Amino acid sequence: MRNFSAKITVFLIILLLSSCNAVKRVKDGELLLTKNTITIDDKKENDEVISNLLLQQPNTSVLSIPLRLHIYNLAEENPDSTYNAWLDRNPKRRARLNRRYSEKQVNELGRYKKGFSNWLKRTGEAPVIIDRGRTLKSTQRLQQYFNFEGYFNNKAHYSIDTVGKKAKRAQVNYFVEKGNAYYLDTISSNIASKELDSIYQLHKDGSFIKQGNRFRRVNFEAERTRLANIFANSGIYRFQPNTSINFNIERDTVAANKDFLMPVELEIDNFYERDGDSLKEIEYKVHTVKKVNIFSEGRDTLNYVDYDNYRIYYKDELKYKPKALTDVVAINPGDVYKESDRSLTTQQISNLRTFKYPNINYTYVDSTDNQLSANIYLSPRPKFSLGFDTDVSHSNIQDFGISFSTSLITRNVFKGAETLEFAVRGSLGSSSDLTGETENQLFNISEVGGDIRLNFPRIFFPLNTDKLIPKYMLPETRISIGTSFQNNIGLDRQSFNNILSYNWRPNAFKRNTLELVNLEFIRNVNIDNFFNVYDNTFNRLNRIAREVGYPAGDDLVIPTEADQFISDVLSNQVPGVPQDSDDFREVRSIDELQRRLTADNLIFASSFTHTRNNRQGFDDNSFSQFRIKLESAGNLLSGIARIIDFNKDDEGNNLVFGVRYSQYVKTEIDYIKYWDLGNDVLAFRSFFGFAVPFGNADNIPFSQSYFGGGSNDNRAWEVYTLGPGTTDNINDFNEANLKIAFNLEYRFNVFGSFKGALFADAGNIWNALDDVENEQATFDDFRSLGELALGTGFGLRYDFNFFVLRFDVGFKTHNPANPAGRRWFREFNFRNAVYNIGINYPF
Repeated sequence: MRNFSAKITVFLIILLLSSCNAVKRVKDGELLLTKNTITIDDKKENDEVISNLLLQQPNTSVLSIPLRLHIYNLAEENPDSTYNAWLDRNPKRRARLNRRYSEKQVNELGRYKKGFSNWLKRTGEAPVIIDRGRTLKSTQRLQQYFNFEGYFNNKAHYSIDTVGKKAKRAQVNYFVEKGNAYYLDTISSNIASKELDSIYQLHKDGSFIKQGNRFRRVNFEAERTRLANIFANSGIYRFQPNTSINFNIERDTVAANKDFLMPVELEIDNFYERDGDSLKEIEYKVHTVKKVNIFSEGRDTLNYVDYDNYRIYYKDELKYKPKALTDVVAINPGDVYKESDRSLTTQQISNLRTFKYPNINYTYVDSTDNQLSANIYLSPRPKFSLGFDTDVSHSNIQDFGISFSTSLITRNVFKGAETLEFAVRGSLGSSSDLTGETENQLFNISEVGGDIRLNFPRIFFPLNTDKLIPKYMLPETRISIGTSFQNNIGLDRQSFNNILSYNWRPNAFKRNTLELVNLEFIRNVNIDNFFNVYDNTFNRLNRIAREVGYPAGDDLVIPTEADQFISDVLSNQVPGVPQDSDDFREVRSIDELQRRLTADNLIFASSFTHTRNNRQGFDDNSFSQFRIKLESAGNLLSGIARIIDFNKDDEGNNLVFGVRYSQYVKTEIDYIKYWDLGNDVLAFRSFFGFAVPFGNADNIPFSQSYFGGGSNDNRAWEVYTLGPGTTDNINDFNEANLKIAFNLEYRFNVFGSFKGALFADAGNIWNALDDVENEQATFDDFRSLGELALGTGFGLRYDFNFFVLRFDVGFKTHNPANPAGRRWFREFNFRNAVYNIGINYPF
């Protein structure tokens, strides 16, 4: 932590170094590269692909300041010599320091200075000195690039422009004249294998090489890859694209052609295999899979059983149901050989979480024919595995918390590759908000919970769903039961949940989740603690009571006097609070809030979620993600209520086990888009969520409502403090049933592992079509979009490779809670800023 703080300090100092000498490490006769310019046919070119061809790039900069170069220049070139020279400059200095600190400590100080200088060099960036040899190679790379683009007669040269005689700075200018482009003329083919030729003819319309197109080498490479994939998935076993596929273009014809047209011949040779000292030519033919052998416990298996045309090998006893193994194998006996079947089988077996990465190979059944045996070698994971995890946290509920969890996974529970997981979690925390006996305890809040999760690698349903959801979609059924208990957290909530869900992937970028049953029961144990937890709400109530002298002008006692005051006001027994007054309406609103948040909740819901995400990997910064969720709660119970006469409350609402069940429909739409800007990234997110209560409910359960603010939402507001609408943080936990949010963030490298960001967050929450009547909090029509809050700011991140530590500063740019005409930039200052600490990026 000390080293990290030192690095932060160095960074803050660097921000003040705009006047540093950038050429401090540039020797006489050398030139610091400050800029590259590329001019193509008299026009400036800013294409990033072309710019990246240059072997030398200027030092990276932030806001036109080469920060990493300045950091590098802070390092001493020879710290050992400098330190020893400083010690020996005064004859008595070394001896005095040795007496005060000891000789070992004085030497350690020298090593520290050397280590710090090395850190500055690693974190910084050495000056980029113009190298004429590399500049010439860059020019040649530009020529080669345009050759690959079909401009075979292009010309290129460069010039170096210095900035003053003593400045030691220069920019390199590259000039390219493309010349005429060459285009593809007739496309012919010469394929040695008849079967290969037949396959080609079926798919040639999808070729990347078409008559009339400009010559581009990338299209020829794409065509080679396309044909290789087609052949490998059309029965051609061991196809060799790099040696078999050739594109013949007569260079003499190209050079002499005045029309700039190029005839192209696709040539596909046969397969060549070494036979002793000679090469044996083998004609490509379509292969079929005759046998599929599954080795359930590795290669050392002797016994076997035949099932559905598969042969399953095992050792002493077959530990798996045959169908559980064959269901995840996409290679079928009698099918044409397809490389995609091998990949899909590998993916499906890995998805079971029962076996390690499988080994799949093919062998000839008989060397004289074209039939193959597919051999699938499985390596079972251990029957049981135990996991343990801990975490340290901080939130608006607790000042400090420690959490732990442990889980036991049992595999192949019913011999169908199912997994059963038992998980236990708990946390201890410290909260300074508590009063009473636990106030002075270090850990005065706690939570404990447990889950049981059962996963089936198939759709577990009474009806056959194989045609609707085939096995290549990696179907999965999950059943979970969980419970948790809280102590000294809010109202000491106890919860129970039961979920039955189905997951499947139509392709690599799409995922569907159907929660057929999501049952949640929430019981609030300590409802008398309401006004201690929601102290803003109590302060509003207490203010009214003191103004009317109830009971004697002192603060209300919680909960007895607070509850009694509400009851007296609503029964018109407090003369100072008449029924038509604003105070009466506020007390009634507080009563509704209290009854809602202290009521037990029963949620019986079903939902469907569809997600599309084309991200290729963690480092992919050019992708989009779309998620839509549709949820319905309480409709099944309302249908049953028509047959069974449920108990009812005083308002005529149905009760199940004495609890009024929730009924609502809910939709969420979430869209994320990343643009890769080279070393920088532009990220955008939009979110819309709306939950409409009806039937047996007048409002949405707190757990299903929306909130605004926080480190992952609008960072200019603290969590739960934004909205609803134009209200100004009237409750301790402000929430509503409608939310709209937009986030835009520009991320850039600062130096080393430090990243920077500029962001704009817009959004708000509202009440709509529920029992809230406060006009300031409700969404009326599109004019309410003018109540969107806008927060802007900047952030600093430190990348630890496995996670990112994030620090953001948000400024209230447009605050809808302020009076009209005073909403823009009134709180745009550090005094009213919100400081956020988070882990990883907000989206």
